[in-house]
Amino acid sequence: MQTKSIAVLGGDGVGPEVMREAVRVAAAVAERFQRSVRFSEGLVGGSAFDEYGEHLPQATIDLCRSSDAILFGSVGGPVNQAHLPKWRGCEANSILALRKSFALAANIRPARVYQQLRKGCPLKDEILSEGVDLVIIRELLGDVYFGEKVTWIDGGRRYARDVGAYSEDQIAMVARVAFETARKRRGKVTSVDKANVMQTSKLWRDVVREIHGDYSDILLEDMLVDNCALQLVKNPGQFDVIVTSNLFGDILSDLAAALPGSLGLTPSASLNAAGFGLFEPSGGSAPDIAGRGIANPIAQILSAAMMFRFSFDWKDEADALERAVEMTLQDEYRTADIFFEAGRKVSTTEMADHIIERLR
Repeated sequence: MQTKSIAVLGGDGVGPEVMREAVRVAAAVAERFQRSVRFSEGLVGGSAFDEYGEHLPQATIDLCRSSDAILFGSVGGPVNQAHLPKWRGCEANSILALRKSFALAANIRPARVYQQLRKGCPLKDEILSEGVDLVIIRELLGDVYFGEKVTWIDGGRRYARDVGAYSEDQIAMVARVAFETARKRRGKVTSVDKANVMQTSKLWRDVVREIHGDYSDILLEDMLVDNCALQLVKNPGQFDVIVTSNLFGDILSDLAAALPGSLGLTPSASLNAAGFGLFEPSGGSAPDIAGRGIANPIAQILSAAMMFRFSFDWKDEADALERAVEMTLQDEYRTADIFFEAGRKVSTTEMADHIIERLR
């Protein structure tokens, strides 16, 4: 039996707490399906800085390189300490560096409104009548985040420029991820751009349409980013898979993350062309609630389900874990962030206990 090796990077704040529960749940899934997994812990973020004086030490990179997937928690410290060496540039030095080191070019962020948690969604009930279950796939290694950045002074006035650039290969890679994802879902891709004014978006639209030629079974529509933002609020049930650029994806995925009612419910995956991936919750380290046992572990647990699905191709295992989460919510177990008047309030560990119980 082949053993899957998983690099476990808990990070800072509530990261280690929710990671501990995700590892327990993932191990329970592996036991049920008679899979062999090995979890190896590494340091990242502020915890790594304490030990190594840097946020992403070579030892952690080596651990990730020798693993089949990375299960990532969260990094960063209190806002009022962001100027300190321990926290300055922590997120960029950790997660952005990992994305670059492993060419993690496609980010996958689902946003689902559970019927049991409709009260937590900021949208009206009539808008939610068709349900919300969408995935945003964001290109991660191009656009203004990785282009030329210049500031200068001319005539006593300050100027700045950020250059956004894309190659057709970058666009093609993420487009294929979108179409393959849609094949496993409801068969629709919405490609989001600003092709009415931007050259990068015109190339984006052309390349996505070309790749669509290999996926004639998938419905493709183009949508301008400003309209997409409006539609995510007005009629999110129309979307299945959204694919878009780095900048637009950053903004739209955060907008969509508000729909489930808590960042504690939204996992994500970042994949390279070979299928190697980093899996993490969409929320931050939340240092204000760290150590109190109240953080929601579901996003971290669902990130493990995405790891099973996308990196290991363990569909049954991923389905079983996602069902166990839904059953736990149906039985009205709630951490503090999703406790909307009714239900049984539970701790971080108790939430994982109930999910494991339903797995077995």
